[in-house]
Amino acid sequence: MILKAGQVSLVSWRAVYEGDTVALDEAVWAAVARGAAAVETILGRGEPVYGINTGFGKLATVRIAPEDLEALQRNLVLSHAAGVGEAMPLAVARLMMALKCASLAQGASGVRVETLRFLEAMLARDVVPVVPGQGSVGASGDLAPLAHMAAAMMGVGEVFLSSARMAAADGLAKAGLEPVVLGPKEGLALLNGTQFSTAYALAGLFEAEALFKAALVTGALSTDAAKGSDAPFDPRIHALRRHRGQAEVAVALQNLMAGSEIRKSHMIGDERVQDPYCLRCQPQVMGAVLDVLRQAAATLETEANGVTDNPLIFDEPAAALSGGNFHAEPVAFAADMIAMAVCEIGSLAERRLAMLVDASLSGLPAFLSPRPGLNSGFMIPQVTAAALVAENKGRAFPAVVDSIPTSANQEDHVSMAAHGARRLMGMTENLRAIVAIELLAAAQGCDFHKEKSSEVLEAVRGRVRERVPKWEDDRFFAPDIEAAIQLLRDGPLTEFGLPGVT
Repeated sequence: MILKAGQVSLVSWRAVYEGDTVALDEAVWAAVARGAAAVETILGRGEPVYGINTGFGKLATVRIAPEDLEALQRNLVLSHAAGVGEAMPLAVARLMMALKCASLAQGASGVRVETLRFLEAMLARDVVPVVPGQGSVGASGDLAPLAHMAAAMMGVGEVFLSSARMAAADGLAKAGLEPVVLGPKEGLALLNGTQFSTAYALAGLFEAEALFKAALVTGALSTDAAKGSDAPFDPRIHALRRHRGQAEVAVALQNLMAGSEIRKSHMIGDERVQDPYCLRCQPQVMGAVLDVLRQAAATLETEANGVTDNPLIFDEPAAALSGGNFHAEPVAFAADMIAMAVCEIGSLAERRLAMLVDASLSGLPAFLSPRPGLNSGFMIPQVTAAALVAENKGRAFPAVVDSIPTSANQEDHVSMAAHGARRLMGMTENLRAIVAIELLAAAQGCDFHKEKSSEVLEAVRGRVRERVPKWEDDRFFAPDIEAAIQLLRDGPLTEFGLPGVT
């Protein structure tokens, strides 16, 4: 994939996350060269400029001698590579590298062409830094994680080479790359920025979008399993509310159930007047989720195409302007929005699941077992889903409202975007399991009806039954859940033209 700096769509960032190759558009190199030349011009003036010939953070008042400028950048990287915890997932780390490439390629960071080409070559040759996941507060940029990336470029630390973990120096050598020697401003340009937080937030967005679509399918299947009504999906209702997401979700649910024989079987003579909220209010809840995800997506697309370095380099005339583009407040808000959306998708899915196993609400056999009592059926999978929902609720507390001053109070307000975004991967894993359990329960519920569901939902049920047989008598349940989780990972429930954000 060719990245045009400042013009990359969410669809393209998703492709990078999913493993697409990355190369920068050739048109970027002239701007990169101009930025590097501007740094040389600024140095020639002999003026103190933050991060180019001064110390960093609270040490910005310390002037650095010309002969120490190279050591300054190396020391910056090594001292800031202070992360802890498990390494970033490879897909997220690659996305972070691509985001950094796109930012540096706009020429406002002052890096040399050869340094940016080196980072591009690492991506092309599948050399991915081992980056500990903890250590950033989301301002002044994602310093510690990005320092581990920069250290790997220098041959320090560790890398993954084609997924094999090894010393960075060895990985670079095997890939045919010589470690870089950073010039003035380059260490700071590599460290300053929101690419770690943005990569995690984008990954969380992409996973949340896929599971949002899957939950629309399982919601429709649960509605048929419980012989629920599709009347609440009538577009006339939603036209009066005027929320775009709500209207689109209603249409999607209506289309998923179109032609269902189960629905037709109780159109007349059904004594129930209204379904529980978990069925009836799906457009209102999931529509609001969709609107929130779209708002977060818009913020992250803007952020991914921006330059978040400091100071920023301008030419004609050459100037270095100190600012605060490294502050990840927009990313933190977006991550919090995604976290709340993920929480609500799972909460509603678990309520549908709880309804299905409750014979008094669903009209189905207790706990979806043909012989309840002797068998417990889906009793404990619903407990598992409840546990995962509760865990996600705890994780969904907004990160952005917290701030712990750093760097001797020079950096006195921070965004906490990094862990706000990083938690999304665990939250979406929980959500995937919740939706998978609902998928099994909804398919089981429909198995009790002599009528068939819609063509689309029958196709989904068929895919479930290819991997998981109907529940007759109690058996070891965990493999069934894992099979359903893998079905969702494979993505076949996202292919039905459902509304999304990318």
